[in-house]
Amino acid sequence: MSVKKVTSPDKASASGPATPGAYRAAVIGTGFMGRVHSHAVRASGGEVVGVAGSSPEKAEVFRAANGIARAHADALELVRSPDVDVVHVCTPNHLHAPLSLAALSAGKHVVCEKPLATDAETARELTRTAREAERVAVVPFVYRFHPMVREARARIAAGSIGRVSLAHGGYLQDWLLYPEEDNWRVDPTVGGPTRAFGDIGSHWCDMLEFVTGDRITAVSAQTSRIADTRGEDGGRAVTTEDLVTFQFTTAGGTVGSAVISQVSPGRKNQLVLEVSGTEGSLRFDQERPETLWAGGRGRTGTVSRDDPALSPDAARLSSLPVGHPQGYQDCFNSLVADTAAAIAGSAPEGLPVFADGLRTAVLAESVLTSARERRWVDVPTAGAPEVGGA
Repeated sequence: MSVKKVTSPDKASASGPATPGAYRAAVIGTGFMGRVHSHAVRASGGEVVGVAGSSPEKAEVFRAANGIARAHADALELVRSPDVDVVHVCTPNHLHAPLSLAALSAGKHVVCEKPLATDAETARELTRTAREAERVAVVPFVYRFHPMVREARARIAAGSIGRVSLAHGGYLQDWLLYPEEDNWRVDPTVGGPTRAFGDIGSHWCDMLEFVTGDRITAVSAQTSRIADTRGEDGGRAVTTEDLVTFQFTTAGGTVGSAVISQVSPGRKNQLVLEVSGTEGSLRFDQERPETLWAGGRGRTGTVSRDDPALSPDAARLSSLPVGHPQGYQDCFNSLVADTAAAIAGSAPEGLPVFADGLRTAVLAESVLTSARERRWVDVPTAGAPEVGGA
């Protein structure tokens, strides 16, 4: 799938959705994320009216398997279709920016997979363009939509753990453990200059800043690779990282560290954040999302989704009775539901927008600079999300 550079939108063409109140989606991309987005659109009461992929054959297979009305050979044709209100961009990273710009130019709302762009300057352009076009523009940092993440956020905001002083954790996977394992993300011309941090470290940083309401101001990072070539024949030279460790400080005076890996044997999707304050600590583990560990000097325990004192925002996202575990797909369903609410004129709490995608792009460049130059790097304030920003 190739997409040419698209200019900024014509304000006249971006005056409103095709049908007020509708959520008629185009899904661009036929891989795992395309399936997740398609399911979430339908679960939230929307309709996937068309799909486009890297080939007409893949688009048709996806269409038939997922009950979608149309398969398009040309992604831009689908993006510009008059019966599309929202474009979901689920492609390899290098296509995120041109497809999102094309959608904004056509007056569509956008849900673009992260990273929003493979460099901060392009992410900044996308954020500015979405704001000028007055479109809802979302980046799926979906771990925000676990009820117990919202509970941790509410407790910290209420001061229940006191002044936050320490945060640590990480995101560990093993799907690129062996050198013969390959993926488009390994190619920097497609995936971008950072892999492990851009792919999953961005999620961890977004969760940290979302939960604490604080911003990372400086980082000291190291990166590493366990293999310099990938593929069954070792034919692909690798330049991006398998591992990242970094220390950080925040505007509020918190210090901390994180470990990011896509080569940790046995770890499938372990996203963990622990935050400590002067009065208590909280710990969330994405592989055990039904509970939140809460500790203090006097006692420790766990908070579950059926806690009668759950915060209103956490309770809002608790969509299944306890005993029926909520997980990754449920987070996506909630994200799309909140995107639809935003399009209809509401202001859902915690919806991650393009400014949040810009924020993680700025952090990624700071991490790479720190690792390359072996020094502490101040994170630019530009790119910090604005309340209600695009």
